[in-house]
Amino acid sequence: MTRFGVVFVYIVNIIPETMKKIKFLLLILIFAIFAGSCHEIQKLPPEPSIKYLSFMVFDTTDILGNDCKGGRLNFYFEDGDGDLGLRTPETGETDTTNLFLTLFRKTNGVMVEVPSDDPMKPSNYRIPYMERTGQNKILKGTISVTFLYLFYLPEDTDTLRYDFYLKDRDDNSSNTVSTSEIELSVNNVYTE
Repeated sequence: MTRFGVVFVYIVNIIPETMKKIKFLLLILIFAIFAGSCHEIQKLPPEPSIKYLSFMVFDTTDILGNDCKGGRLNFYFEDGDGDLGLRTPETGETDTTNLFLTLFRKTNGVMVEVPSDDPMKPSNYRIPYMERTGQNKILKGTISVTFLYLFYLPEDTDTLRYDFYLKDRDDNSSNTVSTSEIELSVNNVYTE
């Protein structure tokens, strides 16, 4: 009986030690979960920021089935207060734009802005309305804009460049960035 009592006492004493270790490990686990889930909300300025990623030139057809050249501009954006993009205008409202492009053509080795009557001069574009819910209003992503060069002739060897910027709903302008030089006669992906 004495042996049984000693063993029993030993087991009773080991349970509180094990419980202390389990409580300690559980406390560390709970602290780690809370520490990992509580992170500071990232802050960016309210003005949008953009970065040129690439411009792809490709062969395509227009809506009438005519062969033409196409181009796709890809750029990255960030907006700190999440007010990028415009809603579709209601009846009677004027359509507005928020992506502004300037086309340059290489002439005698120098990039020169094309005149306003140039058939390849792009119109400005509308970035659709975007909104983020929750505490963090920052918007980040990639925007792609597709161009059709309807008046481009295959024997042309135009080299182009676009400068572009965008505006948010508070009329804050982003930085202006430039594409790399783009040879329309060569199907390719042009990056920085």
